[in-house]
Amino acid sequence: MKTNPVKAALKAGKPQVGTWLSLGNLTATRMLARTGFPWLTVDMEHAPISWNDAAAMFGAIADAGCVPLCRVPEGRHENIKRALDAGAWGIIAPMVDTVEQAKSIIAACKYPPTGTRSIGGSLHALNWGASAGDYFKRANDEILVILQTESPRGVENAEAIYSLPGVDAIFVGPNDLTAQMRGPDGLDPTPEAFEAMLQRILAAGKKTGTPVGLHTQSVEAVQKRIAEGWQFLALGSDIRMMVGSATAWTGALSLKPASGDLARY
Repeated sequence: MKTNPVKAALKAGKPQVGTWLSLGNLTATRMLARTGFPWLTVDMEHAPISWNDAAAMFGAIADAGCVPLCRVPEGRHENIKRALDAGAWGIIAPMVDTVEQAKSIIAACKYPPTGTRSIGGSLHALNWGASAGDYFKRANDEILVILQTESPRGVENAEAIYSLPGVDAIFVGPNDLTAQMRGPDGLDPTPEAFEAMLQRILAAGKKTGTPVGLHTQSVEAVQKRIAEGWQFLALGSDIRMMVGSATAWTGALSLKPASGDLARY
Protein backbone atom coordinates (compact mmCIF):
# COMPACT_ATOMS: atom_id res chain seq x y z
CA MET A 1 0.00 0.00 0.00
CA LYS A 2 1.20 3.51 -0.81
CA THR A 3 2.17 5.89 1.95
CA ASN A 4 0.82 9.44 2.27
CA PRO A 5 3.69 11.82 1.36
CA VAL A 6 1.80 14.93 2.48
CA LYS A 7 1.16 13.49 5.93
CA ALA A 8 4.82 12.48 6.21
CA ALA A 9 6.03 15.91 5.07
CA LEU A 10 3.82 17.77 7.53
CA LYS A 11 5.00 15.53 10.34
CA ALA A 12 8.59 16.35 9.34
CA GLY A 13 7.86 20.09 9.48
CA LYS A 14 7.91 20.66 5.72
CA PRO A 15 5.34 23.04 4.15
CA GLN A 16 2.87 21.62 1.65
CA VAL A 17 1.15 23.92 -0.86
CA GLY A 18 -1.88 22.74 -2.81
CA THR A 19 -5.00 24.20 -4.32
CA TRP A 20 -8.79 23.97 -4.20
CA LEU A 21 -11.01 22.24 -6.76
CA SER A 22 -14.45 23.84 -7.05
CA LEU A 23 -15.28 23.35 -10.73
CA GLY A 24 -16.02 19.64 -10.34
CA ASN A 25 -14.53 19.07 -13.78
CA LEU A 26 -12.64 15.82 -14.34
CA THR A 27 -10.46 17.10 -17.18
CA ALA A 28 -9.36 20.14 -15.18
CA THR A 29 -8.66 17.87 -12.23
CA ARG A 30 -6.47 15.54 -14.30
CA MET A 31 -4.49 18.49 -15.61
CA LEU A 32 -3.96 20.19 -12.27
CA ALA A 33 -2.93 16.92 -10.62
CA ARG A 34 0.10 16.91 -12.90
CA THR A 35 1.29 20.48 -12.34
CA GLY A 36 3.35 19.80 -9.22
CA PHE A 37 0.95 20.49 -6.36
CA PRO A 38 1.47 17.73 -3.75
CA TRP A 39 -2.23 17.77 -2.83
CA LEU A 40 -5.56 18.89 -4.27
CA THR A 41 -8.74 19.37 -2.26
CA VAL A 42 -12.16 18.62 -3.74
CA ASP A 43 -14.46 21.18 -2.13
CA MET A 44 -17.78 19.53 -1.31
CA GLU A 45 -18.75 22.17 1.24
CA HIS A 46 -19.31 25.10 -1.10
CA ALA A 47 -19.28 23.58 -4.59
CA PRO A 48 -22.12 21.58 -6.24
CA ILE A 49 -20.02 18.43 -6.67
CA SER A 50 -21.79 15.08 -6.43
CA TRP A 51 -20.36 12.09 -4.60
CA ASN A 52 -20.02 10.24 -7.90
CA ASP A 53 -18.07 13.11 -9.48
CA ALA A 54 -15.94 13.46 -6.34
CA ALA A 55 -15.03 9.76 -6.46
CA ALA A 56 -13.89 10.14 -10.09
CA MET A 57 -11.82 13.18 -9.13
CA PHE A 58 -10.19 11.38 -6.19
CA GLY A 59 -9.22 8.54 -8.52
CA ALA A 60 -7.81 10.89 -11.16
CA ILE A 61 -5.73 12.75 -8.57
CA ALA A 62 -4.37 9.57 -7.01
CA ASP A 63 -3.55 8.04 -10.40
CA ALA A 64 -1.50 11.14 -11.22
CA GLY A 65 0.63 10.66 -8.10
CA CYS A 66 -0.97 13.55 -6.21
CA VAL A 67 -2.78 13.34 -2.85
CA PRO A 68 -6.60 13.70 -3.09
CA LEU A 69 -8.28 15.42 -0.15
CA CYS A 70 -11.93 16.21 0.44
CA ARG A 71 -13.42 19.14 2.29
CA VAL A 72 -16.59 17.52 3.50
CA PRO A 73 -19.85 19.49 3.71
CA GLU A 74 -19.80 19.12 7.49
CA GLY A 75 -17.75 17.03 9.90
CA ARG A 76 -20.44 14.37 10.36
CA HIS A 77 -19.72 10.66 10.36
CA GLU A 78 -21.68 9.95 7.16
CA ASN A 79 -19.84 12.64 5.18
CA ILE A 80 -16.43 11.50 6.35
CA LYS A 81 -17.21 7.84 5.70
CA ARG A 82 -18.42 8.53 2.16
CA ALA A 83 -15.41 10.70 1.32
CA LEU A 84 -12.86 8.16 2.56
CA ASP A 85 -14.70 5.18 1.06
CA ALA A 86 -14.83 7.06 -2.26
CA GLY A 87 -11.03 7.19 -2.24
CA ALA A 88 -9.98 10.46 -0.60
CA TRP A 89 -6.65 10.24 1.21
CA GLY A 90 -7.82 12.61 3.90
CA ILE A 91 -10.55 15.00 4.91
CA ILE A 92 -10.78 18.67 5.81
CA ALA A 93 -13.62 19.32 8.26
CA PRO A 94 -15.05 22.85 8.40
CA MET A 95 -16.13 24.93 11.39
CA VAL A 96 -14.60 22.90 14.23
CA ASP A 97 -15.19 24.90 17.40
CA THR A 98 -14.99 22.40 20.25
CA VAL A 99 -13.02 19.44 21.52
CA GLU A 100 -16.15 17.30 21.33
CA GLN A 101 -16.59 18.08 17.62
CA ALA A 102 -12.94 17.35 16.96
CA LYS A 103 -13.01 14.01 18.77
CA SER A 104 -16.07 12.91 16.78
CA ILE A 105 -14.39 13.83 13.48
CA ILE A 106 -11.17 12.04 14.34
CA ALA A 107 -13.08 8.92 15.39
CA ALA A 108 -15.01 8.89 12.10
CA CYS A 109 -11.70 8.82 10.20
CA LYS A 110 -10.30 5.81 12.07
CA TYR A 111 -11.21 2.15 12.02
CA PRO A 112 -11.79 0.35 15.36
CA PRO A 113 -10.45 0.07 17.92
CA THR A 114 -9.08 3.60 17.47
CA GLY A 115 -12.26 5.04 15.99
CA THR A 116 -15.74 4.31 14.71
CA ARG A 117 -15.32 4.15 10.92
CA SER A 118 -17.33 1.36 9.29
CA ILE A 119 -15.44 -1.25 7.26
CA GLY A 120 -16.50 -1.59 3.63
CA GLY A 121 -16.03 -0.30 0.12
CA SER A 122 -13.40 -0.87 -2.57
CA LEU A 123 -12.50 2.46 -4.21
CA HIS A 124 -10.36 3.50 -1.25
CA ALA A 125 -8.01 0.52 -1.67
CA LEU A 126 -7.84 1.05 -5.44
CA ASN A 127 -6.63 4.62 -4.99
CA TRP A 128 -3.92 3.47 -2.58
CA GLY A 129 -2.73 0.63 -4.84
CA ALA A 130 -3.60 -1.89 -2.15
CA SER A 131 -5.81 -4.83 -1.42
CA ALA A 132 -8.84 -4.13 0.75
CA GLY A 133 -7.26 -6.13 3.57
CA ASP A 134 -4.06 -4.09 3.51
CA TYR A 135 -6.04 -0.86 3.39
CA PHE A 136 -8.11 -1.80 6.43
CA LYS A 137 -4.89 -2.54 8.34
CA ARG A 138 -2.98 0.60 7.40
CA ALA A 139 -5.50 3.32 6.66
CA ASN A 140 -5.50 4.66 10.23
CA ASP A 141 -1.79 5.51 9.86
CA GLU A 142 -2.06 7.14 6.43
CA ILE A 143 -5.34 9.10 6.33
CA LEU A 144 -4.93 12.85 6.84
CA VAL A 145 -7.24 14.46 9.38
CA ILE A 146 -7.36 18.24 8.99
CA LEU A 147 -9.64 20.44 11.09
CA GLN A 148 -10.67 23.98 10.25
CA THR A 149 -10.49 26.81 12.78
CA GLU A 150 -12.94 29.43 11.54
CA SER A 151 -14.32 31.28 14.54
CA PRO A 152 -13.22 33.06 17.72
CA ARG A 153 -14.69 30.16 19.69
CA GLY A 154 -12.47 27.76 17.75
CA VAL A 155 -9.47 29.95 18.54
CA GLU A 156 -10.36 29.99 22.24
CA ASN A 157 -10.34 26.18 22.21
CA ALA A 158 -7.36 25.90 19.86
CA GLU A 159 -4.77 24.41 22.18
CA ALA A 160 -7.17 21.77 23.50
CA ILE A 161 -8.28 20.83 19.97
CA TYR A 162 -4.81 20.85 18.42
CA SER A 163 -3.45 18.65 21.23
CA LEU A 164 -5.83 15.79 20.46
CA PRO A 165 -4.23 12.56 19.16
CA GLY A 166 -5.08 12.08 15.50
CA VAL A 167 -5.10 15.74 14.44
CA ASP A 168 -2.64 16.00 11.55
CA ALA A 169 -3.10 19.67 10.67
CA ILE A 170 -5.26 22.76 11.13
CA PHE A 171 -6.58 24.91 8.29
CA VAL A 172 -7.96 28.44 8.47
CA GLY A 173 -10.70 29.66 6.16
CA PRO A 174 -10.11 33.45 6.15
CA ASN A 175 -13.57 34.33 4.83
CA ASP A 176 -15.47 32.47 7.54
CA LEU A 177 -13.10 33.62 10.26
CA THR A 178 -13.60 37.21 9.14
CA ALA A 179 -17.38 36.82 9.14
CA GLN A 180 -17.38 35.15 12.55
CA MET A 181 -15.34 38.04 13.97
CA ARG A 182 -17.90 40.68 12.99
CA GLY A 183 -19.25 42.75 15.82
CA PRO A 184 -22.89 43.69 16.56
CA ASP A 185 -22.58 46.47 13.98
CA GLY A 186 -21.97 43.90 11.27
CA LEU A 187 -18.62 45.38 10.32
CA ASP A 188 -15.64 43.19 9.47
CA PRO A 189 -12.72 43.18 11.92
CA THR A 190 -9.85 45.53 11.20
CA PRO A 191 -6.88 44.01 9.34
CA GLU A 192 -4.89 44.33 12.55
CA ALA A 193 -7.48 42.44 14.62
CA PHE A 194 -7.77 39.72 11.99
CA GLU A 195 -4.00 39.29 11.78
CA ALA A 196 -3.79 39.08 15.57
CA MET A 197 -6.32 36.23 15.47
CA LEU A 198 -4.27 34.43 12.83
CA GLN A 199 -1.16 34.79 14.95
CA ARG A 200 -2.98 33.26 17.92
CA ILE A 201 -3.75 30.23 15.76
CA LEU A 202 -0.15 30.00 14.60
CA ALA A 203 1.10 30.26 18.17
CA ALA A 204 -1.26 27.49 19.31
CA GLY A 205 -0.01 25.27 16.49
CA LYS A 206 3.62 25.87 17.43
CA LYS A 207 2.94 25.26 21.11
CA THR A 208 1.17 21.95 20.48
CA GLY A 209 3.42 20.84 17.63
CA THR A 210 0.49 20.71 15.19
CA PRO A 211 0.97 22.02 11.63
CA VAL A 212 -1.33 24.94 10.83
CA GLY A 213 -2.20 26.51 7.49
CA LEU A 214 -4.58 28.78 5.68
CA HIS A 215 -5.97 29.76 2.31
CA THR A 216 -3.95 32.35 0.38
CA GLN A 217 -4.41 34.05 -2.97
CA SER A 218 -0.89 34.81 -4.18
CA VAL A 219 2.57 33.28 -4.32
CA GLU A 220 3.86 36.20 -2.26
CA ALA A 221 1.33 35.45 0.48
CA VAL A 222 2.34 31.77 0.49
CA GLN A 223 6.00 32.69 0.86
CA LYS A 224 5.25 35.15 3.65
CA ARG A 225 3.18 32.64 5.60
CA ILE A 226 5.72 29.84 5.19
CA ALA A 227 8.39 32.17 6.60
CA GLU A 228 6.14 32.73 9.62
CA GLY A 229 5.80 28.98 10.20
CA TRP A 230 2.55 28.06 8.47
CA GLN A 231 2.76 24.64 6.79
CA PHE A 232 -0.48 23.55 5.11
CA LEU A 233 -1.30 26.23 2.56
CA ALA A 234 -3.86 26.46 -0.21
CA LEU A 235 -3.10 28.77 -3.13
CA GLY A 236 -6.21 30.00 -4.90
CA SER A 237 -8.49 27.54 -6.69
CA ASP A 238 -9.20 26.15 -10.13
CA ILE A 239 -11.89 28.80 -10.61
CA ARG A 240 -9.58 31.63 -9.51
CA MET A 241 -6.85 30.45 -11.88
CA MET A 242 -9.25 30.40 -14.81
CA VAL A 243 -11.02 33.68 -14.04
CA GLY A 244 -7.82 35.47 -12.99
CA SER A 245 -5.98 34.59 -16.19
CA ALA A 246 -8.99 35.40 -18.37
CA THR A 247 -9.54 38.75 -16.63
CA ALA A 248 -5.86 39.68 -17.05
CA TRP A 249 -6.01 38.85 -20.75
CA THR A 250 -9.25 40.70 -21.43
CA GLY A 251 -7.99 43.66 -19.43
CA ALA A 252 -4.81 43.78 -21.51
CA LEU A 253 -6.99 43.78 -24.64
CA SER A 254 -9.27 46.48 -23.17
CA LEU A 255 -12.29 44.22 -23.48
CA LYS A 256 -15.34 45.15 -21.45
CA PRO A 257 -16.11 42.55 -18.73
CA ALA A 258 -19.55 41.09 -18.31
CA SER A 259 -21.63 42.33 -15.39
CA GLY A 260 -20.81 40.91 -11.99
CA ASP A 261 -17.83 41.01 -9.68
CA LEU A 262 -15.51 38.05 -10.18
CA ALA A 263 -12.73 39.31 -7.92
CA ARG A 264 -13.73 37.09 -5.01
CA TYR A 265 -13.17 33.92 -6.99
